[in-house]
Amino acid sequence: MLTLYAYRACSTCRRAEKWLQEHQIDYNFVSVKTANLQTSDIFRWQKLSNLPLKRFFNTSGQVYRRLNLKDKLATLTEDEQRQILISDGMLLKRPILVAENFVLVGFQEAEWAAKLDKLA
Repeated sequence: MLTLYAYRACSTCRRAEKWLQEHQIDYNFVSVKTANLQTSDIFRWQKLSNLPLKRFFNTSGQVYRRLNLKDKLATLTEDEQRQILISDGMLLKRPILVAENFVLVGFQEAEWAAKLDKLA
């Protein structure tokens, strides 16, 4: 079963959720605001996605800007960055679609179609 980590007030998240529904793909919805994420979750997602940890940050978000993370990230270890990511779900790039053997970060329709078509 897929898990969609998203924020319902986010237009991109709403588009992703609508896309999943239109393609009749079952998923569990988890709000990034209330998710009880652990650093092990972020570590696993990073490994499954083959993406740099920086791609998991919502770099256009208010919390990211308020914490001045643009300048701080380069000086932090990956463990410290994971701790920051789980400290506030609004720091996560969204949506994040988690499957058993892959993770998609952000909504790119073509990427989602290519990956999810293999599941059908």
